[in-house]
Amino acid sequence: MGVVNVTNATEVSGEARNSDDIKVVHSSLTVDHSLETPEVTPRLVELFKDLFKHWSNLDESHFVAETLSGGITNRLLKVSVKEENGNTVQVTVRIYGPNTEYVINRDRELLAIPHLSAAGFGPKLLGTFENGMVQSFIHARTLHASDMRKPKLAAEIAKQLKSFHQVDIPGSKEPQLWNDISKFFKKASNLTFDDCKKQNMYKKISFKEVETEIIKLKELTGHLDAPVVFAHNDLLSGNLMFNDDEEKLYFIDFEYGSYSYRGFDIGNHFNEYAGLDCDYTLYPSKAEQYHFFKHYLNPEKPNEVSDKDLEALYVETTCYMLVSHLYWALWALIQEKMSPITFEYLEYFFQRYNEYKRRKNECFSLAKSYLSQSKTI
Repeated sequence: MGVVNVTNATEVSGEARNSDDIKVVHSSLTVDHSLETPEVTPRLVELFKDLFKHWSNLDESHFVAETLSGGITNRLLKVSVKEENGNTVQVTVRIYGPNTEYVINRDRELLAIPHLSAAGFGPKLLGTFENGMVQSFIHARTLHASDMRKPKLAAEIAKQLKSFHQVDIPGSKEPQLWNDISKFFKKASNLTFDDCKKQNMYKKISFKEVETEIIKLKELTGHLDAPVVFAHNDLLSGNLMFNDDEEKLYFIDFEYGSYSYRGFDIGNHFNEYAGLDCDYTLYPSKAEQYHFFKHYLNPEKPNEVSDKDLEALYVETTCYMLVSHLYWALWALIQEKMSPITFEYLEYFFQRYNEYKRRKNECFSLAKSYLSQSKTI
């Protein structure tokens, strides 16, 4: 009798699945995000019995829940279910953070997940409920920010990202980046805080200045003709897992995924080398970036990538790296207002926006110099 790692929804729900006709079981139940693990377990048992009918006769002693390392948006739990035949099935439950609909398009996420899973990315989507989802459990460790810069891992991330960008997700292929930033800006620029200290910090922000920066950056990046791909958009260390025994890398959590610009996904990933502490001295050097680019542009023959292609992607990534700072800075303001999770979101805004301002002139100059050699801005 052993542990079963569920890799296909049919193993749980008994319904037919394929990439063209994807059906996922749904429950109208909700699970309180704030409950401690002992208190949340009975609710999870009720949820599982509702979602997965062949577990409906199991009593609560067959279910064991434990909290996994938390992010700053959602709550993640592992649930082990001992079946009547003695096998233990392990699945992951993701409970959405309260008010995350202000920054995440759940319909877009739920549309993408089954197609990404069919392409080999992330865990399988087994079921959904009103404020979360159940997915297969991945036996792997979450990476640390310092892991991402290791040459071998960086090359593997680059290769997988290239494959990820080639997945076809149904629906409009229009890039959503600037639409999302516009929505974030409107929400972030009309907030009030009951806490006087927070309100005073918020008042220091010049949203007119931020809006001007968005306009200038949108215009600049528009000259780069960056390819539009289905992007992960949140490729930080917490969304990368690695099985050391199998030497297998996994991308997880596609809640910010959308059609976007190639350079944004890569530049955003490079920003995450700094970790949540925002130590931007850890941003990858040009040599480290070129190592990544080579394995992204030509996974099979990385050393055959031309200098011209490397320079083009370097400029593209550098410009969209700036966009990433504005995106997450505005996101942080909304989270400060809406999220009950303990995190210094307001401080995070200033860390990201200040880094944007520090890098802005250098990056604009690089882009304008590059563009002047090939076209007129």
